[in-house]
Amino acid sequence: MRRSRTRRAVDTPPGPPQNRAHLMSPNDAPDDGELVAPNDPTAQPLVVVLAAGLGTRMRSRRPKVLHPVCGRPMLASVLEAAQAGGGGRPLVVISPATTGIRDVFGDAVDYALQEEPLGTGDAVRAALRAAGPAVEVVVLSGDTPLLQAATVRSVIERRRAEDAAIALAVTRPEDPSGYGRILRDADGHVAGIVEDKDASARERRIAEVNAGLYAFDGAWLGARIDEIRPSGATGELYLTELVGLARREGRTVVAAEVADAMELSGINDRLQLSRIEAVLRRRIVEGHLLAGVTMLDPGSVLIDAAVELAPDVVLEPNVILQGATRVGRDTVVGAGSRIVDSVVGERCQIWTSVLESATVEDDVRIGPFAHLRPRASIGHGAEIGNFAEVKSSRVGPYSKQHHFSYIGDAELGEAVNVGAGTVTCNFDGHAKHRTVIGDGAFIGSDTMLVAPVSVGRRARTGAGSVVTHDVPDDMLAVGVPARLRRPRAAPAASAAPSTGDPPPRRAEPDR
Repeated sequence: MRRSRTRRAVDTPPGPPQNRAHLMSPNDAPDDGELVAPNDPTAQPLVVVLAAGLGTRMRSRRPKVLHPVCGRPMLASVLEAAQAGGGGRPLVVISPATTGIRDVFGDAVDYALQEEPLGTGDAVRAALRAAGPAVEVVVLSGDTPLLQAATVRSVIERRRAEDAAIALAVTRPEDPSGYGRILRDADGHVAGIVEDKDASARERRIAEVNAGLYAFDGAWLGARIDEIRPSGATGELYLTELVGLARREGRTVVAAEVADAMELSGINDRLQLSRIEAVLRRRIVEGHLLAGVTMLDPGSVLIDAAVELAPDVVLEPNVILQGATRVGRDTVVGAGSRIVDSVVGERCQIWTSVLESATVEDDVRIGPFAHLRPRASIGHGAEIGNFAEVKSSRVGPYSKQHHFSYIGDAELGEAVNVGAGTVTCNFDGHAKHRTVIGDGAFIGSDTMLVAPVSVGRRARTGAGSVVTHDVPDDMLAVGVPARLRRPRAAPAASAAPSTGDPPPRRAEPDR
């Protein structure tokens, strides 16, 4: 919902349309008989998203619409709602101050660049110049992340049903001050919109306000957009002036009321950002609860918009799930855990740990106080214990890396036991090197594996060894630097499972 402070926009420089190859340019326009009928329910409107404002009240160098809300730029939520609501490929109006939007959204949307701010009416005019003819145009603001697809659809459908020149969303906030008021005639039809700063005392008592979401008859809009006259007070071109113009021509203007005034609330500062994000986070949590997720303290859990949770996941208090995280059925995420852009399988137990861009297969136990860094991959049934760190490594099925150890740039096979204090020394000061540990190997406590190095299948290292050369299968490495010996007898539990048999669920504890 937009307060009367009109979003500033600018005129598009002369020249060919920019980044709108799929839309018609003025020179490519077909004959009138080839245009899709304005009320054709299968036609997709041109979606114009106003995002030229830097948002100075945010006190940030980042464009306002790129500030994250529940893990993604607020503009992403608006674009998703617009397209799901029946709109076509969006055209985002940007300015020199907000060109960073291109870096985030790339070719996913089209752009109309403006050089000088002149008001919302001029922003739409710039968009039409970039897009070419359109049979229907939807205009919305890029800073309303609570917008729902159903609301966009209702405005479009209302305009089509009435064959109106304009359909606009209206709402009734608790405090209407600052918003443009809806003026109605004696028959209750929309007659105009008066901005708050231009309204009389009587008009300011009107509770019904303009929410800043419009659907236009595209042909009518294209013919009338240049007839908007600058405001005498600000010199800006207000899009709302088209309402009075349509009525004077005898065209219909209809309103679609939005019951939840919060849905179209715009964000202008960090305080409003925090309030909007709190609303969206509550909706996300409630959605997961209704879908079968258990939360012991829902108010303390933070879940980003893109997170996917299967039924019967359990989230303990103070859990944070961010980015493109997915968690499988029957997994318990313990109190204080943070999972970012990671995939966690079924029946896992994560105790007070941090996972970043990691992959965890089924039946894995992690923590407490473990750290899986980017490109960590944990195999089925493995165990990662307290104060253990894994980075850019594969820990194979049923392997155990318990306390106070670091595995980096390594590949561990099945049923490997990693003793306490083990470190893969992967960095020589210039480059990273790999460590490979075969199935069933037993790495003694405080072993230093100086990469590049490999430890063979069923091989063992003695406590405190510094391994600088490869260890063949079934051999023992002991000492500083480690020397190779043939063990008298390998412990039965350290043997790799026979071919075709599943590996043991639990290996011998590390020593």
